[in-house]
Amino acid sequence: MSLNQILLIGNAGRDAELRYTANGRAVANFSIAVNRRWMSNNEWQEETEWFNVSVWGQQAENIANRVRRGARVFVDGRLSTREWTNQSGVTRTSLEVTAFKVLNLSGREEGEEGGYGSYPPAAQETQQAQGGGSSPSPQQAAPVGGGYDQPPEGDDLEDLPW
Repeated sequence: MSLNQILLIGNAGRDAELRYTANGRAVANFSIAVNRRWMSNNEWQEETEWFNVSVWGQQAENIANRVRRGARVFVDGRLSTREWTNQSGVTRTSLEVTAFKVLNLSGREEGEEGGYGSYPPAAQETQQAQGGGSSPSPQQAAPVGGGYDQPPEGDDLEDLPW
């Protein structure tokens, strides 16, 4: 068994930018700054780690107008590497986070119903919305892939035991 998961809480470093792939799939990108503080020789030390985050599908469209620079966010995702060639022709590699979930920790903006995120509806809510009465099986409770939009290369994810 193997596992690739990262959990981050930090502040968005830039507004989410929404784009669409050639086949019409939504993808939103933003950065997140995660600070770490510790005491060393009776002085507080601090460092900031920066992560680039990509969010796919319906969730990308949902958060595109809500993730703003400075917003406190929770990101649950997986680490992935991406190779690209810069303008000088040098091949570069970057480490990125492909998000499964993005949640607003800053609170609601005025006039909004609530935060934003990607948790699929609970089985009972899905069932009630469809007018059903009995409990659905786990296969019926959530859409394929656990209800989370994945990037096209997401087919290589292994089944997790939970």
